[in-house]
Amino acid sequence: MKIFPTFLVLSLLLLVHADSSVARTNASTGPDSVDHTTMSDTAYTNAVTGSSIDRRKEPGIFDMITNLPTDWRDWVMDNIRLEYWPQMALITASTAAMIFYDNPMWKPLATAYDRGGTYRTASDLFVDMGDGKFQFGLAAAYAGYGLVAGDQRAVRTASQICEAILSCGGVVQLLKHITGRESPIDITTNPTGRWDWFPNQIDYLYHTSHYDAFPSGHLSTALATLTVIANNYPEQTWIRPVGYALCTGLAVSLVSQSVHWWSDYPLAIALGITFGNLVSPNPNGDVSVTESPKKKSMGALEKTFDRWIAQTTFTPVYEPDGAGIGMTMRF
Repeated sequence: MKIFPTFLVLSLLLLVHADSSVARTNASTGPDSVDHTTMSDTAYTNAVTGSSIDRRKEPGIFDMITNLPTDWRDWVMDNIRLEYWPQMALITASTAAMIFYDNPMWKPLATAYDRGGTYRTASDLFVDMGDGKFQFGLAAAYAGYGLVAGDQRAVRTASQICEAILSCGGVVQLLKHITGRESPIDITTNPTGRWDWFPNQIDYLYHTSHYDAFPSGHLSTALATLTVIANNYPEQTWIRPVGYALCTGLAVSLVSQSVHWWSDYPLAIALGITFGNLVSPNPNGDVSVTESPKKKSMGALEKTFDRWIAQTTFTPVYEPDGAGIGMTMRF
């Protein structure tokens, strides 16, 4: 069985990203830190890597929706910089290596799951924890407590959880609809899943599991939620190690259920943690952040993003069969 190398690679990827996010938080205790409660809006947005939104303010009820275009713009602008290319190369290389071993690493876990018993029960429980309903439930719990107790940090955490899930989930869904990778449960012509780039969207709609394996939305949104909570409660040092252990259990369980391949995870890990850090860059209202040099403008590309954002409106939509988010763009 080649399960141990999988755990090793996944753990290394988690630790790499965990170290980078913890470093951002711990940088606030350094000698060059500044108190963001006294900083101007311009200075504050320059001090936080990634986000151009002032996260000190109490979130509005629709900020989790109206912030999305800016979140996507900031995420793109931040990640196309040359300094992040080594991390992108690591993600690409680890994905390629895992694709080669996907089938032999999937079969033992799927066989164990098919036997039933405690392993199957535990796998089902972990997968339920990766369901979006669980993450939104956590957001509702934070919001409820924050509103009742008058705790702004809890309210901000709730809003940022929803924003991280929506912003990260939007990119995940775009990639799924582009790559069209077949899930293990539906493999037919390729032992590691067929890649049907830019698949027919009608086929995607009616046969989703044939096309939506890459990357994992379960793992990315779980990590985004964990990152937001950990960033807002940095004094609770147990959150990250416990959360990463649970996310590892989620990853194993998704493979066991034949929902995902192991190679669906490196990019999912990066997406979850980067979007989590993007929407919750400041740990606490009374904690300092390290001031970094002002970002260089990306010129015409940045202006194009800004124009799209100004022309885009997100509004709640209520239908007889349910509710959703409507997007309107002026041309």
